[in-house]
Amino acid sequence: MFKWIDRNERLLKLVRWLSTSLARNRGVPVLIGIGFVIVAFVLHILNVFSPSQPLELAGVILHYIGILTALIGLLLAEPLGK
Repeated sequence: MFKWIDRNERLLKLVRWLSTSLARNRGVPVLIGIGFVIVAFVLHILNVFSPSQPLELAGVILHYIGILTALIGLLLAEPLGK
């Protein structure tokens, strides 16, 4: 059923590129995640001074995207080697 995934040349190239680029720059996903969390913190502070539901939603979404990005970066750092 999923043999097309194994045969898909475009997906194979994407995985190979992603693996080599993350192996060279293992800390980049963690830094991107930290950046998202900092931006979310600023949005939360702005939301305190001028309450807005879209601003709050953007802050929450960026916060969780940042945490997930940083955690995935930490989990991928070890298997990709030193």
